Amino acid sequence: MRILHTSDWHLGQHFMGKSRQAEHQALIDWLLQQVQVHAVDAVLVAGDLFDTGTPPSYARELYSQWVVRMHQVGVPLLLLGGNHDSVAMLAENQALLACLGATVVPAVRGEAADALVELPQRHVAPRHASADPTPDLFETLDAAPVPGCIVCAIPFIRARDLLQSQAGQSAEDKQAGLQQAIQAHYESVHQAALLRQAEWLARSGRRVPILATGHLTTVGASASESVREIYVGALEAFPTRAFPGADYIALGHIHRPQRVGGLEHIRYSGSPLALSFDEARQTKEVLLVDLDERGLRTVTPLAVPVWQPLQALRGTLEDLTPALVEAAQAGTPERPVWLEVTVAQDDYLSDLPQRLQALTEGLPVEVLRIRRERGAATARLQAQARETLDELSPSEVFARRLQQEELSPEWQQALSQRYQQVLSQLQEGAA
Repeated sequence: MRILHTSDWHLGQHFMGKSRQAEHQALIDWLLQQVQVHAVDAVLVAGDLFDTGTPPSYARELYSQWVVRMHQVGVPLLLLGGNHDSVAMLAENQALLACLGATVVPAVRGEAADALVELPQRHVAPRHASADPTPDLFETLDAAPVPGCIVCAIPFIRARDLLQSQAGQSAEDKQAGLQQAIQAHYESVHQAALLRQAEWLARSGRRVPILATGHLTTVGASASESVREIYVGALEAFPTRAFPGADYIALGHIHRPQRVGGLEHIRYSGSPLALSFDEARQTKEVLLVDLDERGLRTVTPLAVPVWQPLQALRGTLEDLTPALVEAAQAGTPERPVWLEVTVAQDDYLSDLPQRLQALTEGLPVEVLRIRRERGAATARLQAQARETLDELSPSEVFARRLQQEELSPEWQQALSQRYQQVLSQLQEGAA
C-alpha cells in the first residue's frame, strides 16, 4: 500500500496581497503526475485544505477540480479538516464527494468506530466503515475486498469536540484536561482500529496496517511564521508519547517537513508551498509512505518544485545592492521574485522605500515587505529617550547619533571636526 501524505495547502491564501492561484493550480497538475508515476494507491491531506473558513470561489473550484481529476485516475482521497478549515463548508458536499472516491472528515466523529476509514488499493472503490448499514460485520468483511490500510482519521480537535467548559478552571488546567481528552480519543479510536484489524486478519489471513492522522502541534516541533492558531482553546503541544502505536502517523499543521521526536513513523509532511518568508529556504515535500503486512516499510520525500520564488534579504543598502542582483537571477519579467528586505543600520532613513525602489529598478523582483532592523545603537538611544534635548548639548546629540554608524575612527574624527566647524559658524552667526 502506497500513501501520498501531504497537508496545509491553504487554498485561497493571499500572500501580502498576492494570489497563490497559479501556484496551487501547478501543484495540482504536478501531484497528479506524481500519483501516476509513483503508482500511489491513495492520497491523504492532513488538514488546512483552505486558508480561511470562507475561501474565495477560485479556491473552491480548485478543490473540486482536484477531487474530480483524482477520481478520473482511480485514486481515493482522504481529506481532513484543519484549524483553518470551516467544518460546515467541508461538510456541505461530503456525500457528493464520497461518490467521487473522496472521504472528507471535517470534524471529530461521535463513536470511535466512526473515525475509521478503510483506504483501498488503487482502482478499488473506497468504503467508509461506518457507512455500511449491514448489521453483520463479518458478512460485510466477506463481501468487501481487503483494504490496503485502516486509518484512524482524526482531524483538528477543538476543545468543545471532547470537553465541556468548566467555570473557574485555570489555563493550565484547561490545557491538561484537553491533552488528556485528546490522548483518550486517540486511544479509543486506535482500539477500534485494532479490533477491525483483528477481524480482517481472521477472515483474510492478512494483517492490514493501521495509520493515524492529526492536525496539531507536537512537543519539539519546529514551526514557522505562517503557522497561526486561529481557534482559541487549541492545545499548545501534544506529547509524542501520547500518540497510539499506529504503523504510521500522518500529521499536519506545522509547515516545515520533519520527523517528530526523530521517529521515522511520526511525520509532518509540511506545506507544499512556502507560506511565509521564513519558509523560503525550506525544501518543500510530499511524502510517499509504503506499508505492508509488517507495517511501515519506507518513507520517501518528494521535493515539490518552486513555482514562485521567494527570498528574504538582509543587510545595509550597500550590502543589498549586489544581493538584489543575485536574487533577481531566479526571476523573470513574467514571474518576478517576491522579496522581504530587512535593512540594517540604514533603517533610520525616512525615504527607505524610495531608495530600495531605485535599487530594484529594472530587476525582475518585487519587494513585498520592508523591515527595519533596530541596531544596538538605536536601542541605546531608545533607552535614553527619557532625556530631553535641554539636558544634552548639541555635541552630545551628534556624538550619540554618530554611534549608530559603523565607521572607521578616521571617518568619525573627520565628521566630528566638520560638525564642530558648522556648529561654531552657526553660533557666531547667532551672536
